[in-house]
Amino acid sequence: MSRSPSFAYIFPFALFMGFVALRPVAPLSEFAYQAVWLVAGAASVLFAARPVLDFRVSCPFASVAIGVAVFVVWIAPDLIAPGYRQTLPFSNFLTGAARSTLSEAGQGHTGTLILRTARAVVIVPIVEELFWRAWLMRWIISPDFRKIELGAYSAGSFWLVAVLFASEHGAYWDVGLLAGIVYNWWMIRTKSVGDLIVAHAVTNGCLSAYVLAAGKWEYWL
Repeated sequence: MSRSPSFAYIFPFALFMGFVALRPVAPLSEFAYQAVWLVAGAASVLFAARPVLDFRVSCPFASVAIGVAVFVVWIAPDLIAPGYRQTLPFSNFLTGAARSTLSEAGQGHTGTLILRTARAVVIVPIVEELFWRAWLMRWIISPDFRKIELGAYSAGSFWLVAVLFASEHGAYWDVGLLAGIVYNWWMIRTKSVGDLIVAHAVTNGCLSAYVLAAGKWEYWL
């Protein structure tokens, strides 16, 4: 039986969300959880998503700059107004709270931190960009999404993906929305999954470095 054309785009993301949902009840140490997540995520990319992967980059320097800019946008509100994320719009039963899922022990375990950083920088950008901007932005325009070019613009598709991308980021929904807008715009400009993966990886890499250097563990939900 042939697979749906959407499978390669959806399965890695569905696996990613499954790991997020199961973390509170997973009978694994933090190191083991990060290791299993990284291996499973890599396998899903290599075997499920491989047919649609395209790492060609058309605007490498601009994509890196976009990634750094989104990182700045991500941390700026907390630097400008410390504590505002603990207010009701960002800390409630719908969004959760800006609180790290890593315990103090995990925060001090080198292996756990390496694995957590690796999946944030290497796996997550591929998984999310395939789902959000390579698939969903086109599928909303037409379920026969393969007939829609990458980066095709539709107001409904653009804004719905931006809002859904924001909702994925819990207490950081405001900066998640801005990031979603920037990434969507960059996909429209470049029409390149590779450029989006680079931008997203740079954002996550900068954020991971900031978390580790400044001890801002709350950014790692």
